[in-house]
Amino acid sequence: MFGVVPKAIWNKTNPADENNMIDIASRCLLIEDGNRLILIDTGMGTKQSDKFFNYYYRWGTHSLDGALASHGFCRDDVTDVFLTHLHFDHCGGCVQWNSDRTGYEIAFKNATFWSNEDHWQWALNPNKRERASFLTENIMPIEASGHLKHIPVPDGDILRNTSLGFDVFFANGHTDKQMIPMISYKGKTICFMADLLPTVGHISLPFVMGYDTRPLLTLDEKDRFLKLAADQNYFLLLEHDAHNELITVKHTEKGVRLNDTYAFNNLF
Repeated sequence: MFGVVPKAIWNKTNPADENNMIDIASRCLLIEDGNRLILIDTGMGTKQSDKFFNYYYRWGTHSLDGALASHGFCRDDVTDVFLTHLHFDHCGGCVQWNSDRTGYEIAFKNATFWSNEDHWQWALNPNKRERASFLTENIMPIEASGHLKHIPVPDGDILRNTSLGFDVFFANGHTDKQMIPMISYKGKTICFMADLLPTVGHISLPFVMGYDTRPLLTLDEKDRFLKLAADQNYFLLLEHDAHNELITVKHTEKGVRLNDTYAFNNLF
């Protein structure tokens, strides 16, 4: 999770257990906007084999269905699923077994699924490093359903005023054309950080995941985004940080650093 950074350093912010493993979340975001119910990312899902899941030591009692139900919704209520990228831990929940387990079907039958053409093609023709993260069973049933749409890729970093009602920052370091939603809500901007900033422990620029295909590009993208977040007082929602849901950052003499942490429900 921290690339070339020594454990003696990253263990201070993300302490490992006796198996050298750290707590990781797979947080999603639900946006209710008029008649639309937009889900950002869907986690791993439940359709993979026990052997597959045993590699990742899933923990906790949270589930996507339980989270939806706690707010009075179910999967059929979701109108849009926005995918930051197509790695299995972000899109696996889009697809489920059909009733007799002979094939797959989309898990949100009334939803439009949103990606971008560049990233979709990147996932369909994966490089050897990412091939294990782009699973055919997570991707092809979405396309086959006829529910897939793509948002345009901007010339610069940010696509403004998308049809989903929020802006999107595009990043290419982790994977090609990863999308970071920037949502305006109650006078604040909430940014769903996906794998541009997985945890609080990744704020320092050299703390880049070994998964990133272009780590030097991640350094530059993270630098630009964190400076913007500090300037504009953005609230950063951390998808993979099991202990910090929402943070702000600030400028310091050592660069951008953590300002404060929040529980989402306490702030909004």
